[in-house]
Order: sequence, then structure tokens, then C-alpha cells
Amino acid sequence: MATNKTPQTMKPETAAKKLGVYLPATPEEFRSNPVTREQLNELLATPPEWLVELRKNGPHPRTEVARKLGVSVSGLARAEMNDAALTTAEITALLEAPPAWLVTERATQAEVRAENTRINERKAGQRILDEEKARKQK
Repeated sequence: MATNKTPQTMKPETAAKKLGVYLPATPEEFRSNPVTREQLNELLATPPEWLVELRKNGPHPRTEVARKLGVSVSGLARAEMNDAALTTAEITALLEAPPAWLVTERATQAEVRAENTRINERKAGQRILDEEKARKQK
């Protein structure tokens, strides 16, 4: 007996997140209907013009804005840019003439990355020492 499998679907919010686009900027048809895995894979493989345009020019979701500005999402929140759905042109303008908050948040992000690198290098060194110690004990 064959069973009819229903396709796995996701909310438009989830699909937009997976596509890296700002949901309110997507077409109404996309926002109002669940998206199947097959449809998502098709959008990823051969993106329609609206998706190409959104990815290129925005408006971009907050996570993408933070990435393009080189800050954290928390940094955007500290700068009171919680509803930051900026276009590529707006992001470029901010990078060309960075306000004080952006300079501060980029410096903070650089410090965090440097600290994470230092910690990872220390952990890697400790793993090597532990492995050598284990080999000597055998």
C-alpha cells in the first residue's frame, strides 16, 4: 500500500531567513503561503528576479545589515537600530561616513574576534600538549 506523503512546509518567516532576505520586502505570494522544501530548494538553485534583486539591493534583514557593517546584531540594538532593514545604498553610505556608534561597534567587534582567536589558539595548543602527554604515557 502506498502512503501519500505530505510535503514538509515552513512558515514564510523561516523561508525568508533561510534565503537571507527581509520578509516584508518579499512578494505577497511568498509572504502569505507556506513554503515547501522543494520550493525552497528551487528558490536557492534558480532564484527569481525578485530574490536576486532583494539579495543585491535590499532592504536586508537585521542579521545581514550587521554582517555588512561589521558589527553584531547586539551592536545594532545598542545603536537603537532595532528595525534596521537597510538597503545596500544605505549600508554603503554608513560605511563611507561612519557615525560614532558604528566606529565604536566595529572596534568592539574587532576586539571580540581577536579574543576569540586568542582563545581558540590557546585551546588548540592545549589539545596538542594533551595529545603529546597521552602518547608519552602509552
